[in-house]
Amino acid sequence: MGYVSDIRKKIGHDPLMIVGASVILVNERGQTLLQRRADNGMWAYHGGSTDLGESVESAARRELLEETGLTAGDMTLLGVFSGPDMGYTYPNGDQAYIVDCVFVCRDYSGDIRPQEEEVSELRWFSPDALPAEISPTCRPALYLWAGKASAQR
Repeated sequence: MGYVSDIRKKIGHDPLMIVGASVILVNERGQTLLQRRADNGMWAYHGGSTDLGESVESAARRELLEETGLTAGDMTLLGVFSGPDMGYTYPNGDQAYIVDCVFVCRDYSGDIRPQEEEVSELRWFSPDALPAEISPTCRPALYLWAGKASAQR
């Protein structure tokens, strides 16, 4: 499956630092397309881990396409998110600290098609009406984008 899967075979569930690449997709009405994750049932933007030698921008584009069926055009870096808020234990017990490079994309094409294995639902949300159940590692970037940087975490 990739670099992280290969490392997990060696270290099991022990903590691992992961370089993430993610996209907050925004439509012409200023809404963001979020996905309900199949693994934890929470809402998240689109992203995943980078592979060895892959740029974060390429990984973000790849993850967006895989998870939504949409192709990113121009993207702008929102920020790099790391630290204690980015620690997470996945439902399968894998522990990670994520350094997430999050892009905002308003230029995209294609037809929305959720990835069956990882995404149970895709839905557009306004910045002032984000769902309550946001996946923990997506909160810092999503709240910053929505103008809620000081909001609850």
